[in-house]
Amino acid sequence: MSGRRARGPLQRVQRRSRELQAQVEAVRAETAAPAPGQRKALWQRCMQLKKLVDENRNALHDLKKADEPAPVGNYNLRKEEEEKLLLKLSQQLQKLVLVLDQDNVTTNYAADEEYQKDPQTEDENEEDESEDEESSEEEDSEEADDDDEDKLLDDPNVKKCIAVGNFNAQQEGDLTFTKGEVLLIHDKKVDGWWVAENSKGERGLVPRTYLVVHNEDGESQEQIEEHIEVVDETADGTEIKKRTDSHWSAVRRAITENDTVEVLATIGAVPAGFRLSTLFQLLEEGYQFRASYFLQPELTPSQLAFKDLVWNSEKNTIYPRPTRVSLIVTLCSCKMIPLPGVSIQVLSRHVRLCLFNGNRVLSNIHTVRATWQPKNPQTWTFSPRSTGERGELSCGWAFLKLFSSNGMPVPSKMYELLLNGGTPYERGVEVDPSISRRAGSGVFHQFITLKKQPVLVVKLRSLCARSKDILNLLPETLIGSMCYIHLLIFYRQILGDVLLKDRISMQSTDLICNPILTTFPQLMDQPDLMDALRSAWADRERTLKRSEKRDGEFLKSLFVLVYHDSVFPLLQSTFLPDYKWAEEESEASRWKAIADFLKKSRENDGALQYLLSPENTHRAFDISELAYDFLEVRKNNPGV
Repeated sequence: MSGRRARGPLQRVQRRSRELQAQVEAVRAETAAPAPGQRKALWQRCMQLKKLVDENRNALHDLKKADEPAPVGNYNLRKEEEEKLLLKLSQQLQKLVLVLDQDNVTTNYAADEEYQKDPQTEDENEEDESEDEESSEEEDSEEADDDDEDKLLDDPNVKKCIAVGNFNAQQEGDLTFTKGEVLLIHDKKVDGWWVAENSKGERGLVPRTYLVVHNEDGESQEQIEEHIEVVDETADGTEIKKRTDSHWSAVRRAITENDTVEVLATIGAVPAGFRLSTLFQLLEEGYQFRASYFLQPELTPSQLAFKDLVWNSEKNTIYPRPTRVSLIVTLCSCKMIPLPGVSIQVLSRHVRLCLFNGNRVLSNIHTVRATWQPKNPQTWTFSPRSTGERGELSCGWAFLKLFSSNGMPVPSKMYELLLNGGTPYERGVEVDPSISRRAGSGVFHQFITLKKQPVLVVKLRSLCARSKDILNLLPETLIGSMCYIHLLIFYRQILGDVLLKDRISMQSTDLICNPILTTFPQLMDQPDLMDALRSAWADRERTLKRSEKRDGEFLKSLFVLVYHDSVFPLLQSTFLPDYKWAEEESEASRWKAIADFLKKSRENDGALQYLLSPENTHRAFDISELAYDFLEVRKNNPGV
């Protein structure tokens, strides 16, 4: 009597991996030259295969050598090789998804997670695959039906819709709803975000792709539920158009485009709590989070006057804008920051700060560069003169409330903030979960574990009366380095002179010829040029008499001269490379060009000789270097 030995758990996973590998190779071949109308079916197959691959990876992670019915040689090595294969297959499928439909990756990843919560059996999955292949002949008619439904949905006379999926408000002004809820549509905006009202009378914005037309002609509840289940798959895989504002689209991209980071975390290259930086995504997506934007004067809703720039004729300067709270936040250090693997090259270490209400960024995003010692790379220190703008990988985030529950400012003292992993829109994610897993159950072990957690150390202190008076000349909301304050105030005072005092008519909207107003915002995005201006002004200020330092008008006129003799020629020089964050070669070249120019400017008592020298070349003249348009400055990026 003979029998066949039963397969062990690892062998079953290996067999399943080979089946999935064959299917992935087949779909890759079809994707290389997809037939017309087959992209959607291929995309669905890729998504389904990715789920199956991930399920097999999860099953592999749960395997233990003790579960094998018979001894298995090189068990750990075989398991590791299987992990590499499945990871490779997952990456290949992710790339195929991006190629087939880049715009649908965001929303379909949510569908991917929902699927994993309720996995099906292998037999059911195989049946689904065969059904997908057989359904290709029916796609044309289904797509035609979908087009007819879309046209009916967009009909302005259609006001009632049914939600085909759950939607949670992503920002202020959104309307949360659940699947099956009937919504009354008040305004169908072209960007795909419609104004809707629920049964409670609450109004807000909802995504069009979560809606279908409500049929009031006797359709039963069972039919509605069935219709919703069918359409829900399409809704989760349909593009949700970007908002007209750039806030949530950038945040959503930062949250959902973490596949690369997830792969790095899986292979141990970075801690599990690392994410693509949300604030970096916002800086890349919208200029309104830059300091150059917040430095500009803000118009009233009527567009007929300036909201935060008012002229004081008695003192011949702009009125101060008293604020409730002005704080100096000193970044002291970051401790126990986990290190990435040796395969990751660290180009820069920095911290970004902003005002945040738990839902939206309310200020500019300010970046402070950190220094570190090779002997202790897990601790970062900061210099108040270091600033920056770019970055990619977030090593953690922390909130510091500026007001207590009764509305009073928090005390001025040192704060040690525990860093969270993930993004500010995720909760309960650790920067490095392995620290907690290694902790014992005793009180002593828990204490040691707490000491190993990454923290950010900051110090809050209030300002003296004189410092507050100076800061009140700036916009109400602005985050920046204290070493640049005097330069920003000069700019705001010149703004007041040009826009309020010297204009022929307040109703005039003509372009204003003023190089400083036009180009100064560019310096806010190039900190090495701001340092150059600060250095040039400090050199000139040391030569002033005490009476000259008290003369405000004289100081403004001198600042204009210093500006034209220092950074203004550099902005148009062909010898100055483009500003690129965290590129050592580019930064070194810029510093050398800046230092050489400032030296020659000091030696020749100004920049005129440099500008007229045939040895130096400049970019072709453009009227935008001189023309300041205050009506467009808040609509377009002032730093471009």
